Amino acid sequence: MKVEGKVCVVTGGASGIGKALCERLAAEGAAGIVVVDRNTEGANAVAEAVGGMAAGCDLGVEAEVNAMVAAANERYGRIDVLCNNAGIANDEDFLEGTVGPWAAQWAVNVMSHVYAVRAVLPQMLERGEGALQHTASMAGILTSHGAAAYAATKHAVVGLAEWLSITYGHRGVKVFLLAPLGVDTPMLDTSSQFARQAAGPIRKPEEVAGQVVEAFGAERFLVLTDQVAAEWMRRKSEDLDRWLEGMRRLQDKLEPTGSWASTGRQP
Repeated sequence: MKVEGKVCVVTGGASGIGKALCERLAAEGAAGIVVVDRNTEGANAVAEAVGGMAAGCDLGVEAEVNAMVAAANERYGRIDVLCNNAGIANDEDFLEGTVGPWAAQWAVNVMSHVYAVRAVLPQMLERGEGALQHTASMAGILTSHGAAAYAATKHAVVGLAEWLSITYGHRGVKVFLLAPLGVDTPMLDTSSQFARQAAGPIRKPEEVAGQVVEAFGAERFLVLTDQVAAEWMRRKSEDLDRWLEGMRRLQDKLEPTGSWASTGRQP
């Protein structure tokens, strides 16, 4: 699949991976780029830089997503590629924090993908072609330390992307899943201490955007930002109990006080 000549919608396009994707898609010759973000000022700046269209949108609200897609269709006449990149994270304590972050992350990390796909998929099926790219995380494949809601919602994104590929792949809709390790974005700065220390190699957003475009060309479903992730996936699939034990040992090392025993809490 080539990006040249395609109309692309990128959610979370004002910063991080989303911004880098907009820039790379423009460099590859995309016919149109819709930069979607609740940060309207940031979206406008990126859209101006890439010669695209900015769309301020709360992606956790279906009506706003539908309005955004309608505006994109009015501007460009079609949508060929949807990059579901928007995501949020919150680190509240699992037991002592509120459950509010779970609802917020479910709305943005999962339902924004559902809303956007439901809005663009009919036209893709009618044409018999299109592409859906979903940004999850290795937290959605290997899970993560801390940030329970983030890990759970990213697992849901992985399941959704796999289901879409199985259900619509034979009808010309190509599906791609980006599952990065650490990426140098604002989210990494605000994610958990556990995530920062266990994130593995840290990539630049521009590197990741290049990997996504390369996967488009190869029509490869899973986009990994570092091959060490493939090795970790292999270890998990070969012996889940051993992998879980290793993750528990790492959890013990990452505890702020040094160990479960010193906190008086039970694992």
